[in-house]
Amino acid sequence: MSIIDKVVAAVTPPESEDARREAREKAFAAATPGDWLSMVLTHHQNIDAAFLAVKEASTPPAQIAAQKKLATLLTGHSVAEEAALYPALADAGEKGHATMAYTEQSAAKLQMGLLEKPVPLSQDYLDKLEHIRGAVAHHVYEEEGNWFLDLKQKVPAAEQQRLTARYAEEFARYVGTGADVSGVRSKVTAG
Repeated sequence: MSIIDKVVAAVTPPESEDARREAREKAFAAATPGDWLSMVLTHHQNIDAAFLAVKEASTPPAQIAAQKKLATLLTGHSVAEEAALYPALADAGEKGHATMAYTEQSAAKLQMGLLEKPVPLSQDYLDKLEHIRGAVAHHVYEEEGNWFLDLKQKVPAAEQQRLTARYAEEFARYVGTGADVSGVRSKVTAG
């Protein structure tokens, strides 16, 4: 972990697991089966599991494969949010949250690229992975805690339907359909 990473981590302590769990429960309560929020929440759960799969891999090839699945899932999810949800968030009067969301996701993509440098299974690798996981967990907490709940309340039903269609379209464009934690499919790997 770089000195900058350590300073940022010290200045912005993570939320507790209880706070994250409560935010997710509240977000699930606000979601409707099949809507954009339910898709986002499922993807957040899949991302959590994908981070764990990378951490628990026991061989370098397994860790690299799990890392690639995580990267595909993170990128597909972020592209879908950036194309569909963050513009709607800005349009609903939450430009600051939308800008912060774009910035955080750009940083996560950059850090995932840098995760390719440390030797798999090394402490350096695991430290970097944990730093990324912590940043993503904080970002997810912001979305589930209030950003997306606000969006659900501020946007009319017809626009909610459009957001659902756009989010699903963008996620499928990058990741493909039927993606899950055990086998994230992309157009490249699905063949």
